[in-house]
Amino acid sequence: MTKSLKTKIWLLGLTLILVTTTGFRCSFITPGQKDLLEPITLNWWGTFDDKSNFSEIIADYTLVHPNIKIEYRKLRTEEFEQELLDALAEDRGPDIITLHNTWVSRYLSKLEPLPATTKLAYQVTKKSLGIKQETLIEVRESPTITVGQLKNNFIDVVFADVTREAKIYGLPLSIDTLVMLYNKDLFNNAGIPLPPANWSELQEYVKRLTFQDSEGKITQSGVAMGTAQNIEHNFDILSLLMVQNGAAMTIDKAVTFHSVPPGGDKTYNPGPEALRFYTDFATPTKEVYTWDQSMPNSLDAFSQGKVGITFGYQSDIPYIEARRQGKLNYGLAKMPQIPGRPEINYASYWVQTVAKKSKNINEAWDFIQFMSQPGEAKKYLAATGRPTALRALIEEQLASDQLNIFADQLLTSLSWYKGLDSQAAQNAFAEMIDTVILNEIGFDKAAELAARKIQQTL
Repeated sequence: MTKSLKTKIWLLGLTLILVTTTGFRCSFITPGQKDLLEPITLNWWGTFDDKSNFSEIIADYTLVHPNIKIEYRKLRTEEFEQELLDALAEDRGPDIITLHNTWVSRYLSKLEPLPATTKLAYQVTKKSLGIKQETLIEVRESPTITVGQLKNNFIDVVFADVTREAKIYGLPLSIDTLVMLYNKDLFNNAGIPLPPANWSELQEYVKRLTFQDSEGKITQSGVAMGTAQNIEHNFDILSLLMVQNGAAMTIDKAVTFHSVPPGGDKTYNPGPEALRFYTDFATPTKEVYTWDQSMPNSLDAFSQGKVGITFGYQSDIPYIEARRQGKLNYGLAKMPQIPGRPEINYASYWVQTVAKKSKNINEAWDFIQFMSQPGEAKKYLAATGRPTALRALIEEQLASDQLNIFADQLLTSLSWYKGLDSQAAQNAFAEMIDTVILNEIGFDKAAELAARKIQQTL
């Protein structure tokens, strides 16, 4: 067989290319089309999810893109940042990075926004002449999700967190909301039939749920609130209290939760007053005194049946279940609100982003969009039992006994920190709480100092 004949046979054996924008079927492959068929490995790094959570989605994607392989690596939170920065500096970093919604600004310079279009090869099966089935390759250039579609498809908190200057830097699969967990047995023993719907009710219930011994030591706490170091999610809880109370956490690029908001009552400062409310639960001279710095971690205390109410996310439930002692009879309820004011809740979630140094930006963003479609996102949500980020799936989750509380809060949830160092912001809140508890400074001054520290991270 001559070399020329061999070449012709090899060309005939290639999969046909369909250029869908023109409807013209080609029997040749251009260099650009050939590039789209090259084997690609998308490396994906995260700290929150296990690889098994994405197994179905990855299988679905590689079915239509058999030349693309996706490798997911889970890192420990404490090693993530240094490992990522080292890898990016040495050009061996991942293509896809899963970041917490409060980390987006920190890594923004290292991220590539969503392009206007993506161009990929798809493996499809079609009938030739209506009779014979053939596996063909289509090359499709598709428009990506727009900012307007992002607003329509995802709950409101997403837009503010993942967009900068009308560019999209990430997409989530799930959004968790802060909820109230309450010990039903402790409530029953205190004659309390239902969890509190507002903060005033919570204060009254705390008095009935709290017990001290003869020396004044707390033996049973009504609610895990008031301190910083032993309260899981203290930043989120206090932030929510401030916003519910009317504080403006930021205005433009200025941190303002310590100030009376524009148009507000000059005699009432909602930020420091929320701080007062929060720390009252750890102040021995207050009627609602129920918690101190000697108590265990709030989630551990709840798991051990030592506290009537704590606050957490859906992602905290496996931790509680793994550490529960004996028969822990508990329930979930929506976060308390302030009567007469709009409902406000707090969100915490993870977004998939693309590294600027990725050699596969086109494919990485295509995969992120693929798994953010309702049909694929449902597979992730089913595997993890988590609340959705998509508006289209909220109604379905409202019918779920396991997720209805979280889903019911999605449309009213927010998250305010968008600076460069979320840990520094959390530390500033913790110091603010501690200085008040230790009677070092007043509420207004403590809030002002915290605001100054957080301003430096913006």
